[in-house]
Amino acid sequence: MVRVSNNLVGLLNIVTLLLSIPILGAGIWLGHRAHTDCEKFLERPVIALGVFLLLVSLAGLVGACCRVSWLLWLYLLVMFLLIVLLFCFTVFAFVVTNPGAGEVVSGRGYKEYRLGDYSHWLQKRVDNDGNWLKIRSCLQEGKVCQRLEERNQTLDEFINNNLSPIQSGCCKPPTACNFTYQSETVWDKPAGFTSSNNSDCNAWQNDPSILCYDCKSCKAGVLANVKNDWKKVAVVNIVFLIFLVVVYSVGCCAFRNNRNDNAHPRWKGGYA
Repeated sequence: MVRVSNNLVGLLNIVTLLLSIPILGAGIWLGHRAHTDCEKFLERPVIALGVFLLLVSLAGLVGACCRVSWLLWLYLLVMFLLIVLLFCFTVFAFVVTNPGAGEVVSGRGYKEYRLGDYSHWLQKRVDNDGNWLKIRSCLQEGKVCQRLEERNQTLDEFINNNLSPIQSGCCKPPTACNFTYQSETVWDKPAGFTSSNNSDCNAWQNDPSILCYDCKSCKAGVLANVKNDWKKVAVVNIVFLIFLVVVYSVGCCAFRNNRNDNAHPRWKGGYA
């Protein structure tokens, strides 16, 4: 009688195998058309994920359906390590993204963000010049501020906008600078302005390639986005973690079946 657990592991790994093919294809496609740092950044992780899923699913499929115990053992080892790593990352994501929130600005429909409100670990990531140059490049290539400018709003319309954290931090100067509004991304400094105690006021330029991309508020806006995204990923990870634990448990049953079959083979002396 065919063991249910072996069949179930085989079925789950067929699904994973089929899933790995489009992921791998997407990575190769990105590699052929990648022209920007943002696209190149995605290329290798996507290919690595596709190859990983392909190899793991093959090991689980062959190990369960062909009763190859050492392959199934390897599959279970990888699954166990993946469960541990995913659990650690989920806890880390909740801890690191716990502090930090936008501040409501009086008379404004949007919030503003301060770099110091976020965890030191996240602050170090964006304070690193090499990291920030890549992030800055992605922000410019994403044309976030350009799309904001295309709205052509009056001051009253603009201040009542619910801006995204990146738009609020990177596309305009902080409200405390008291600059004069000309358009969404053009703000005039007061006559005789030389410097301010607020470094972001000094960093602001109306040049579309500069704006507030080097401001602390821009880095804080990026971290606000990261925080929101990581929170969502962490919730998805919990669901995926439960799924992996179930698959791992079924895999353990299949491995036990393999060992029992190897210890007490049902095919003897050539009889079917």
